[in-house]
Amino acid sequence: MKRLDQFDTAILKILQKDNLTPQRDIGEKIGLSAAAVQRRIKRMRESGIIKADVSVIDINKINHCITLIVEIFMESEKIELLDYAKSVFTSTPEVQQCYFVTGTSNFILIIVVPSMKDYEVLTRKIFYSNKNINHFRTMVNMDILKSNLELPDEILEQLE
Repeated sequence: MKRLDQFDTAILKILQKDNLTPQRDIGEKIGLSAAAVQRRIKRMRESGIIKADVSVIDINKINHCITLIVEIFMESEKIELLDYAKSVFTSTPEVQQCYFVTGTSNFILIIVVPSMKDYEVLTRKIFYSNKNINHFRTMVNMDILKSNLELPDEILEQLE
C-alpha cells in the first residue's frame, strides 16, 4: 500500500476508538465524502493495515477469568525450535498475546483461563510437553489497570 496520508491517519484515529462510527460521520469530521472514507477503509483492510474489526471484551466484567503473565525461558535458540514454540503459542486460544523478546527470557505470554486448574492443564499441554522449554515463570494478574489496543496519535502521524 502507498504511504498513508493525513486523511488515512484521521480515519484510523476514529476507527480505533470506535470502529462502528458511521462513514458519513467520519467524513464530516475529516472533510471527505462517505464514499471516499469507504474506499480508504476498504484499501486499508485489503492491505492489512486494518487487521481486524473486533469487539474488545472487558475481562474485568467477566467472572471466573484469571489473567496470567508468563515468561518462557528456552533451552536452545535454534530457529526451528523457536519456530515450533511460536506456532504452538500462537495456535493456543488461551494465549491472548505472545511476544518474542530479547533479554534473559525468550517469550512473554498473556494467558486467560477460567481457573488455576485449567492453567495447570494448559502448562502440561504447551510447556511441559516441549523439551526445549527450560523453565517458565508465571505471574498472576491481580488487576488490569490499563489494556489498550489504540496506537498513539504520534505513531499514526509518523506513517504519513
